[in-house]
Amino acid sequence: MTALLDIQGLRGGYGAVEVLRGVDLHVNEGEIVALLGSNGAGKSTLNNVLCGIYPAWGGSVQFDGHNLTGAHYREVVKAGLIQVPEGRKIFPNLSALENLELGSFTRARQRRAQNLERVFAHFPRLKERRTQLAGTMSGGEQQMLAIGRGLMAEPRLLILDEPSLGLSPLLVEELFALIAQLNAQGLAVLLVEQNVGQSLEVAQRAYVLENGALRFSGSSADLLASDALRRSYLGV
Repeated sequence: MTALLDIQGLRGGYGAVEVLRGVDLHVNEGEIVALLGSNGAGKSTLNNVLCGIYPAWGGSVQFDGHNLTGAHYREVVKAGLIQVPEGRKIFPNLSALENLELGSFTRARQRRAQNLERVFAHFPRLKERRTQLAGTMSGGEQQMLAIGRGLMAEPRLLILDEPSLGLSPLLVEELFALIAQLNAQGLAVLLVEQNVGQSLEVAQRAYVLENGALRFSGSSADLLASDALRRSYLGV
């Protein structure tokens, strides 16, 4: 099977600090892959190198038949590699509707109306709140908005960076149910999380990142079955 996303020997960082030390990772079509690791492991740096925000220092990024190594972030979005960043990064002084419409600025603009209806079907609360300023919405609603904005770009692969951060247990349950639902409709997802248990429940495969290098890759079942890995890297 040809991987949708194929990362080989990826190195990168910011300033003079090397964070990623030769990462190999792939995501296939229609797959949920979990990228797990503690704070400071390099997960967000990996996302930012993938998405063209930080430069790659070495290695390669192939995505859906395109070489995206060192590509500008706009080219990454055009290719359909869409990130929902940690902390949501919504525009607080714009309405929920304006935030969603911005999601299709670079990609899928001509299908904005259809995609908006699709997002509202997933998130009826956003339809109710569409005229509300995003900065006045609850944390859970802002996370819905950030994911909805990502979906507006018709992603081939959706990267979710710490989507459960700061959410109540009930909203976390809803979030992971939504991720499974999107995947069941064919969307590939790279789930970057510290919430180990629920990530492994929805993901088919997982990677564990520690100090910028991979310490494990394999099926979620294999990771859960290894007492040593659970204790050493996951704290469970």
